[in-house]
Amino acid sequence: MIVRHMLNQMPALDRLFHALGDPARRAMIERLSRGPAPVTELARPLPMSLPAALQHLGVLETAGLVRSEKIGRVRVCTIEPHALSLAEQWISARRSEWEQRLDRLGDYLNTLDDKGDDDGANR
Repeated sequence: MIVRHMLNQMPALDRLFHALGDPARRAMIERLSRGPAPVTELARPLPMSLPAALQHLGVLETAGLVRSEKIGRVRVCTIEPHALSLAEQWISARRSEWEQRLDRLGDYLNTLDDKGDDDGANR
């Protein structure tokens, strides 16, 4: 059931990782983690034009990481922190799988050590 749920989430997960894969977009997310900000403030520190920054914001919005609203003449962006939970769940599942595999490997290596100790004691 969990696998089916995760497979259904793959397009959203792909969009999320794609959005987070760019340093400019990650910088925007970092800034928004401190609170809402106008588009011009998000674009200011980046080495790009305002239209390019708007394209990056569009990618973040499509991924569900950011929402924006027009307040008067200013477009203000806000982070959507719950959107990161999908990535967190995926990463956590991978970590758990690898921890289980490494635990099994450790158990197997311990049984080899125990057998080696038994062989040495019988000699």
